[in-house]
Amino acid sequence: MTNATAPAPALWTPPAAVRVRGALALVAGAGETTRVYERFGSRIAVDGYVVAAFEAPAAADAAAWLAVQEHAPRVLVGSDRGAAAVLALAADGAPVDGVIVAGTPAGPGDDAAADDAERTACPVHLGVLGEAAARATSAAVAAEIDLPDAAALGRLSVPVLAIHGGADVIAPLAAARDALTPIPHLDLVETVDGLHDALNDASHRSVAATIILWLERLRASGVQTPIVREIVR
Repeated sequence: MTNATAPAPALWTPPAAVRVRGALALVAGAGETTRVYERFGSRIAVDGYVVAAFEAPAAADAAAWLAVQEHAPRVLVGSDRGAAAVLALAADGAPVDGVIVAGTPAGPGDDAAADDAERTACPVHLGVLGEAAARATSAAVAAEIDLPDAAALGRLSVPVLAIHGGADVIAPLAAARDALTPIPHLDLVETVDGLHDALNDASHRSVAATIILWLERLRASGVQTPIVREIVR
């Protein structure tokens, strides 16, 4: 179980029979509530990781919650403006072991003003986005969260996993790749034909599996050290 003293608006914990393997603090995107990440949080928790979710303006609370967690690795996760927020926290020295970002807000697009069909092709996620409970009242504040500049990203000392839709029209993959290039330890993963909400798009199962594999390497010998690998015949 967790040892939290900072507020966690939404929390998913592993089943009783599963040993806790680490903790993730997720920061939602602009205009989103934590309701948007219920499926993601519950899926990652099944594999042993505690997940707490916060709205974008409360990113500092996410870092505070993560800092007091008993189990490592401690990882910040962010989507859209939440991705910008967690990268800024890590660049400023937040005590984390890694960062995962999705739909990094690179380019002129505005996630909060985008059509839902531009965000995801998953019918379940489209249904969630249509709920009143999924829409935050703090969208205007969250939209002001900008991606750190190249110098700040270059200061990151922890590994970063970036997941981005190959067909993202809100923040094109090429723009995201260029923006994230200064990060010293970066793994950039494309969801083929994927849209902006990479954690909740049609490929959400494969994305969750990719994240678990990365987390397992992080908690072992490091993300660059494979645990399983394909044997070429």
